[in-house]
Amino acid sequence: MTSPRSPRLPAFARRAERPMAGLGVLALAAAGAMAGLAPGVGSASSHREAPLIAGDPRADNTDVYAFVSPDKPDTVTLVANWIPFEEPNGGPNFYAFADDARYNIKIDADGDGKADTTYTWTFTGHYRDDADQFLYNTGVVKSLDDPTLNYRQTYTLTETGPDGSTKTLLKDAPAAPSNVGKASMPDYASLRSQATLNLPGGGQTYAGQADDPFFLDLRVFDLLYGGNLKESGHDTLTGYNVNTIAIQVPKKDLALKGDPTRNPVIGVWSTTDRKGAAVVDKGGEGKGGTDWRQVSRLGNPLVNEVVVPLKYKDAFNALTPDKDHTVTPVVDKVKDPIVPKLVQGIYGIPAPAAPRNDLVEIFLTGLCKACGPVQADLNSQLLNADVKKDAFVPSEELRLNLGVAPATTANRLGVLGGDLAGFPNGRRLADDVVDITLQAAEGAAQTGKIVPALAAGDGVNTNDHAFGKQFPYVALPNTAAVNQAVSGNPDGGVAAGLGGLSLSRSPIAGYAAIGGGALLTAAAVVALRRRRA
Repeated sequence: MTSPRSPRLPAFARRAERPMAGLGVLALAAAGAMAGLAPGVGSASSHREAPLIAGDPRADNTDVYAFVSPDKPDTVTLVANWIPFEEPNGGPNFYAFADDARYNIKIDADGDGKADTTYTWTFTGHYRDDADQFLYNTGVVKSLDDPTLNYRQTYTLTETGPDGSTKTLLKDAPAAPSNVGKASMPDYASLRSQATLNLPGGGQTYAGQADDPFFLDLRVFDLLYGGNLKESGHDTLTGYNVNTIAIQVPKKDLALKGDPTRNPVIGVWSTTDRKGAAVVDKGGEGKGGTDWRQVSRLGNPLVNEVVVPLKYKDAFNALTPDKDHTVTPVVDKVKDPIVPKLVQGIYGIPAPAAPRNDLVEIFLTGLCKACGPVQADLNSQLLNADVKKDAFVPSEELRLNLGVAPATTANRLGVLGGDLAGFPNGRRLADDVVDITLQAAEGAAQTGKIVPALAAGDGVNTNDHAFGKQFPYVALPNTAAVNQAVSGNPDGGVAAGLGGLSLSRSPIAGYAAIGGGALLTAAAVVALRRRRA
């Protein structure tokens, strides 16, 4: 991709900038008020990137994926994850979807920043015995209705159309449980299969646990990998799970006017709504509420983590995309981002000149020749034949062109690697969004060339588990304890089944248990011999 002309916002965006200052204040004020709506705990989204995330992980959107299904190219697959950093052995309650929340995947087909189609999952928990039992399961679980599964969840899935009408697609559908372990659930793949359900009119859906598909080295926050890249190369999310909601539907169900040929581009994001929130006024007193309120939101990866300043993160989570272009402080950080300045200060790589209208295209408008400096028609809703251009607004959405066929051999760098089926054209599970976003921040989208000094990225190029070839594509959840960092072995290295502390990648607790068992056995033999004597 090249930039033959100077960066310049299109006319619709320039018009939108004029009222930004006034509208931005109102939008942030409204969003800030909504951020104060809390179900007794805080609200935030993505992997702990907003200040209030620790208070409400079950409402925490971690990642969104949208791609044309590789094995069913007439359909599109949408995946959204919640609850970051699920340690596999987190019993006895493990990880359930919230019963008092709505989990949404939203689609904008006409570019006005508002959802034209919304899929909503609401969950209900069921105990077989909560009076005389504390266990999640009381024996081996072979099926979703097995009597040994003491706690299970069901859900209702609804679809809301452009006219606001809602229809129920599934009712009392079973969700897959948390993977307790190999003894309790020896065939989790079978449980997942039972929880993968067909939808009326075509398509399928899944709700349950999965390996966290996001791969990256989060030591980026230690002065960008230690100040000299020495700390890169470790997948921070190895071994952790998430709760996954996935849906696969025919393209026509999402395209504007049901025509993916004339209108191939859609925008996607996920949200979480809470009910019964309390508004905290200036005096600290709470006021009851019964309305549903958006408390979490996620579209493009890393936006709220590394673009939005701390002051606005929680407000951004409560904002709807149609208001994004009015929020001047956030738009300013897209045009003049923080990361390139940090890279310049630490590594001496010059930051590209602002305003960064190439990033405005990637995150707010989608890529199109009329949108800005990146001369490529790829994934802006302005490319849809039936879009009303005067209604289009820049908004933070994960945009996907349904007309781009799945790649025969995918490139982890997506569009920057010459693979138009990858990020930022949607997002596949295997897209290396950290390396892509870092390269984009350093100007690679303007030049069409990788920045050599940062070509290695974070050193994590693939997920720790292979993805599936069929829906829902995510890997099965982990069961081994997440490696623990100890003195002398900062990278951990505990083998599954042994657990405990480790030293030089040797499981101390496991070996100690084995050694202790051997000593006890020997002592028992000696005692038995003495008794016989």
